[in-house]
Amino acid sequence: MIIAIDGPAASGKGTLAKRIAEHWGLPCLDTGLLYRAVARDVVLLGFRIDDPWAALIAARSLHPAELLDPDLRTPQAGDAASIVARIPQVRTALLVYQRAFATQPGGAVLDGRDIGTVVCPDADAKIYVTARTEVRAKRRFLECQGRGEGVTIEGILADIRRRDERDASRGSAPMRPADDADLLDTSDLDIEAAFDAAVGLIKRKIGQ
Repeated sequence: MIIAIDGPAASGKGTLAKRIAEHWGLPCLDTGLLYRAVARDVVLLGFRIDDPWAALIAARSLHPAELLDPDLRTPQAGDAASIVARIPQVRTALLVYQRAFATQPGGAVLDGRDIGTVVCPDADAKIYVTARTEVRAKRRFLECQGRGEGVTIEGILADIRRRDERDASRGSAPMRPADDADLLDTSDLDIEAAFDAAVGLIKRKIGQ
């Protein structure tokens, strides 16, 4: 069983994907970490983040263990990821990795921005998770505060709006709901309510 969870930054899709994976006993991949790791490695190579050649080299040499780097969870890493994600060669290189993960025996849960549209268009269930921009900004602000990062709600809101625009307007695999995806707005839901709603949507899709 392959479950695709898509949506914009701070919509709650990552937390939902992990809970859903645990519920069905499936492996889970946060595909955004792949792009964050590529951006990090491009910088380590001494190149600009938007350098296509360096980004492609980084994508082709990516190792799963490198995704455990806690620095990949910062807002700066997320913003950098949306820059390398606009490079078609990078998306092509990482597509192989993602599809291999999705088609392992038993299936998997993947979350990202183009899982249901490009990576796994034939997924058994697809959910597009969203929330109002201001709600997402507040969630991300509280996360950063919890890690002791000096951020402002205004700065976070501007970053999220910039990322949304960048992700939705890129020429290669833009962020959008798949035509057959179920929409889940988590603006007014806590994690338990969102999880229950997501499980209900998936069960209806797979006939449970």
